[in-house]
Amino acid sequence: MSDRRLQVFNAVAKHRSFTKAADALCMTQPAVTFQIHQLEDHFDTRLFDRASGGIALTPAGIIALEYVQRILALYAELDARVKELTGQEVGPLTIGASMTIAEFFLPRVLGEFKVHHPGVVPRLVVANSEVVQARVVERTLDVGFIEGDSHLPTLITDVCCADELQVVCAPSHRLAPSKALAIGTLTEHAYISRESGSGTREVIDHCLENAGLSPDSLQVIMEASSPEALKGLAATGVGFAIMSRAAVEKEVRLGDLVRIPLAPPLIRHLSVVFPRERIHSKFVTEFIRFAKERLAAAGTTEDRVAAAQR
Repeated sequence: MSDRRLQVFNAVAKHRSFTKAADALCMTQPAVTFQIHQLEDHFDTRLFDRASGGIALTPAGIIALEYVQRILALYAELDARVKELTGQEVGPLTIGASMTIAEFFLPRVLGEFKVHHPGVVPRLVVANSEVVQARVVERTLDVGFIEGDSHLPTLITDVCCADELQVVCAPSHRLAPSKALAIGTLTEHAYISRESGSGTREVIDHCLENAGLSPDSLQVIMEASSPEALKGLAATGVGFAIMSRAAVEKEVRLGDLVRIPLAPPLIRHLSVVFPRERIHSKFVTEFIRFAKERLAAAGTTEDRVAAAQR
C-alpha cells in the first residue's frame, strides 16, 4: 500500500546499491533509478551522492531516510490493524534480539508462537543490545529483547526473566578446578571480552565497579562479538570468558568447557522493549505477552541460583 518510491528509496539506502536494491525488490535497475529520480525531483534535491566507489546518502537523504522508515512502519501498522478488524491475523512481525537471547532463548518461543498464530510471519534480527534498542526507537523493529534495562525514555522496558553469568574456560585452564570465584580474583588471568555495546559486557563492567574495580582491570587479550566465537576461543585455553550459563549447556555436557559460578552470583535481567507511544497491533501485543510468559518459565530465577549456591 505504501508509496513505491519510499520503498525503493529505503531499499537503496539499506543496500547502498541500485543493483542490490533492484534484486531485493524484484525490479529492474532502470526502474529503481527512475523511482529515485522521481523522489529527488519531488524534493528538488539529491538524496544520494553517486561516485565511482558506490553511493552514499546526502544530508537530505539522511533526514529523508529517518522519516521514510517511520512512514513505512506506520503503513505496516495500519495494514495490520485494519486486518484485525476483519478477523485476519496475518502479516510480518519484526523482532530484534541480542545474540545470547536470539540463539539460546527465543527459538523455542518463536516456534511455539508460530504454531498458535500461523498467519504471522516472524523475522528475527540479531544485534547487540545497543543496536536493538536504537532500531526499536527507529520503528524498524516491532519489539526488541535485550540484556539488562533500557535507559531510553521513548521505550518501555519489561523484565522477562533472570539469567546467570558464569566464568567459562577450557577444562585444562587454571581456573577450571574452582568451585566459585570472586570477581576480583579474575584480574590475574587472560580474559576474552564481548564487544562494546554488548549487554553482557555492560553487566560485567557494572559488577566490577560494584566490587571497587575498574573495567580495565581485567586482562583483555581479545574481543568477540558473538557467544559462539567466545565459546570457541575459551575452548582453546587461551583465556576465560564470562557468559550466560544457558549458552554453554551443550559444551559443558560434552566436556569441551567448564563453567564456574561467581561469588556472589552474577545475575542480569533479560528484558523486552517496545515504543512507549506506539499503538501495537493485536498480534504484536499477544507476542509480547506470550514471550514474557515463556521466557519467565524457562529463565533462571534469583531464588534458584541462591538455592544452588547453598
